[in-house]
Amino acid sequence: MKFSYTILYVKDVSQAVAFYERAFSLKKRFMHEGGQYAEMETGGTTLAFASNELARSNLPQGFQENSISNPPAGIEVGFVTEDVSAAFANAMNAGAVVVVEPKVKPWGQTVAYVRDLDGILIEIASPM
Repeated sequence: MKFSYTILYVKDVSQAVAFYERAFSLKKRFMHEGGQYAEMETGGTTLAFASNELARSNLPQGFQENSISNPPAGIEVGFVTEDVSAAFANAMNAGAVVVVEPKVKPWGQTVAYVRDLDGILIEIASPM
């Protein structure tokens, strides 16, 4: 078994792709012609977006939609960078919402938290 991808359910796939391009300098790998699904270039795994509409069709029992007006779900997307402060500022300039400004943890790693346009929690951290 190998971890392959994470799919984030969002209101607007194109908007999410544009945000992650601006905020984290990711590149779009694939966008479905209907705009309901997209994938980003992230290295060994894939970060993908699916519309809430597509999620509803796949999950007939329902799901909790991500929303900036609600507390974040109990999961986070993590990005590693050598310059957490610059990445944090770039995310803020792209429209991210501050959760925790960059701070050095007792083990020496610098970590910050933001939320994206759909309220998804994102960690920006220095390498361990």
